[in-house]
Amino acid sequence: MVQTLMRKKQTTIRVRSGNFEFVKLNAKKFDLRDTYHLILTLSWPRFAGLIFGIYLLINFFFAGLFMLGSNDIAEMAPGSFSDAFFFSVETLATVGYGHMYPVNLYGHLIAMVEIMVGMFGLAVITGLIFVRFSRPTARIHFSKVAVIAPFDGVPNLMIRLANLRHQAMVEPEFRMITLRNIVTAEGDEVRRFRSLHLEFDRLVAFPAVLTVRHPIDETSPLFGLTAEDFRQHDIRIVASIVGVDTVIVAPVQSFGDYNYDQIQWNRRFVEIYDQNAEGDWTVDYARIDETEEIAPIQNVTQDQDRKEVSVGTR
Repeated sequence: MVQTLMRKKQTTIRVRSGNFEFVKLNAKKFDLRDTYHLILTLSWPRFAGLIFGIYLLINFFFAGLFMLGSNDIAEMAPGSFSDAFFFSVETLATVGYGHMYPVNLYGHLIAMVEIMVGMFGLAVITGLIFVRFSRPTARIHFSKVAVIAPFDGVPNLMIRLANLRHQAMVEPEFRMITLRNIVTAEGDEVRRFRSLHLEFDRLVAFPAVLTVRHPIDETSPLFGLTAEDFRQHDIRIVASIVGVDTVIVAPVQSFGDYNYDQIQWNRRFVEIYDQNAEGDWTVDYARIDETEEIAPIQNVTQDQDRKEVSVGTR
C-alpha cells in the first residue's frame, strides 16, 4: 500500500491527429521554451481569456504595491484597493488622467516600473495578435469518406477535395500514404507506412473541387485486398495537400485521414459539375460528400476480368 502511494503518478497527454488520438505517457507536459507555441495554438476564446487574466494579475500586483506605500499617490483614499487598482490601470496604459499621481520616490519608482511593463506587454500582445491573424491557413475540405470503385477499367481509391476559399490555390501538391499493421519475419507486429502513387500529384491551379485517385494495380500496396482485409490490418489512409495561397503569397497545407470504416466499396462520388443556360461551369458544393452505388463491373476483356470485378480477387 505504501509503495503504491509513493509510486510516481503517471502523466498522460492526449494528442489528436485527424481521426486518430495518441496518448503520450510520461511526457513532460509543459516547457517554458514552448510558451510562444502554446499561446498561438489556443482557441480565440482561450487566448482572450489568457490575455485578460494576465492583465488583471498585473494590475492586482501593482495595486498591492501602491497600497504598501504611505501616501505615495496623491488623492488616493487610504486603504482603498479600488483606487489603487484603477490608478494601476491608468498607469499601465500610460493614460495619466491626472486625478491621482505619484508624490514621492516610492510612488514614482512603482509607476515607472509599471509603465515599462505596460510598454513591453503591449508590444508582446500586439505581436501575438498579429501572428494569429496573419498566420496562413488552407480552407480545404476533405470528403467525409473515401471510395473504392472502378475508374477507366481499374479499381481506384478516391477522395474528393474542395477549395472553400473563393481564390484559386496555385501549385498544389498532393500526397497519399497508407498505414497498415503487419507481422515481420521476426514475429513483431509493426505499423508500416507506404506511399500511394496518384494519377496526378501536382496541378497548376486548384480553384474549386477535384477527385484525387490512386490506381489499385499490381504495383499498389492495396492490390488484392478486400474490405475484410482492410479491417483485419486496420488500414488507414492519410492524404495531404500543400499549395500557395495567391492572396498572401504564402505556402499553406492541410490533411485528412480515413479509417477502414470510412472507406466505401463499390461506390463513387456523384457528379457535381454541370453547365448552366449561359454556358458557365457550376459546382454544387452541397453534394461534395455524396456517393452513389455502382453496378457490378462487367468483363471488359478476358485478361482483365479478375482484377476489374473486385479489388480483392488476388
